[in-house]
Amino acid sequence: MKRLSWLYTILFLLIPTVALAAQPEAGQNFLDNIDRAFSSLTSVISNILFFSIGGFPFIVLWLVIGAIFFTIRMQFINIRAFKHAIDIVRGKYDNPDDEGEVSHFQALAAALSGTVGLGNIAGVAVAVSIGGPGAVFWMTIAGFFGMTSKFVECTLAQKYRIVKADGTISGGPMRYLSKGLAEMRQGTLGRILAVLFSVFCICAAFGGGNMFQANQSYGAVSSVFPVLPNWGYGLVLVVLVGLVIIGGIQRIGMVAGTLVPLMCLIYILTSLFIILTNITAVPGAIATIISGAFVPQALEGGIIGVIVQGFQRSGFSNEAGVGSAAIAHSAAKTDEPIREGLVALLEPFVDTILVCNITGLVIVITKVYNAEEFAALREANKGAELTSAAFATAVDWFPILLAMTVFCFAFSSMISWSYYGERCWDYLSGGKGLVIYKILFLVATFVGSVSNPASVINFSDAVLISMAFPNILGGYLLSGQVAKDLQNYMSRLSRGEF
Repeated sequence: MKRLSWLYTILFLLIPTVALAAQPEAGQNFLDNIDRAFSSLTSVISNILFFSIGGFPFIVLWLVIGAIFFTIRMQFINIRAFKHAIDIVRGKYDNPDDEGEVSHFQALAAALSGTVGLGNIAGVAVAVSIGGPGAVFWMTIAGFFGMTSKFVECTLAQKYRIVKADGTISGGPMRYLSKGLAEMRQGTLGRILAVLFSVFCICAAFGGGNMFQANQSYGAVSSVFPVLPNWGYGLVLVVLVGLVIIGGIQRIGMVAGTLVPLMCLIYILTSLFIILTNITAVPGAIATIISGAFVPQALEGGIIGVIVQGFQRSGFSNEAGVGSAAIAHSAAKTDEPIREGLVALLEPFVDTILVCNITGLVIVITKVYNAEEFAALREANKGAELTSAAFATAVDWFPILLAMTVFCFAFSSMISWSYYGERCWDYLSGGKGLVIYKILFLVATFVGSVSNPASVINFSDAVLISMAFPNILGGYLLSGQVAKDLQNYMSRLSRGEF
């Protein structure tokens, strides 16, 4: 019955759109009205959240300073425990009797499916188009320090998670902000921060985790299948996402555990083919990226602009410090919170240091970031289409392969983010009205497919990175507990107790 009710919901969303499609003029007016209203809302939100300090958006500074603080506070755990983190993911320390819903690997895959996505494909292209090749360098620096931000937030998510009577897990920043700060006799502050985070996360689930994915993936798919209308693509996503999110984190983990390794492998191998066939251009491309980081082109904001683009797009891509992935990692089967935090620090490495750099090299080597023939795509912020154009310079059928990969990236990101928003909705509502949230999420999928790319990117940046306000503040206050637990864990590891 539950599955049937979901099918009825999807049909309820589908029927009005099909009716509009039968009347093209009325349908187009309807879509244009959605886009105009969404653009106006985005402008207001961006002006509020992205106020500048010395040329740097405050929220970008907040992410950067927090990541550097955590890295120093945890004594560069992102380097010290890197090999141990890989051993954990390989299952060396798995215990099926531990409380939780998914394995270490499935938790990592679910979290990676929310991060390794269009931020790596479209986001890198947008960053290079606006900030120049040097943005890739600053994305890498942000990814390195972001590894420790991810470690701190995911450790806390495990430490303060709640196991419900039915065995399901509720964890993430909203739980450790409220419970953790309450233990420090700052319960009121903790509750306020938890509510703020939950509201921001729900909005981010609709924006960066949904609308951006639908919007940019349509750009890549439509470049290969131009006859596909944006509303038709939106409906396909609505149906597919709706069918998966019925099953919760276990089904999401299962789908992500299959899709993420496969699509990462396909994307990396294709990108490496382009790099290897242009191997003589690689040293020059690397030099261009490094020099552009310090002596940028005359693009938006000079050197400050290129740094901001690098850190902002890195934050959007790997979500370190944002707190979203902590929700997925809280569901892992383990009785050692530090262990799951160590698993989580691998995400920015895979997402930003590995995948984003590969994309950046492809963009720079093929010169689509400054070639005149692609100026229209750059001006329209069509990042996925820019990357598709870069792939086409190598082999003419590569854009088809990229379109398939982009679709999988977008789909996996959307199902993971649906879970993040659902857990926050659960926290705010006490478990009531989850079907309303899921319907709104599917509506956002359709809106993202038909909206202007620039509006979607601005909205996604604003609502996703805003989650860092309460999350990093809570991380600062609770970092002493994480450092103490980490020291205890590493001591036991060195004594061979595991």
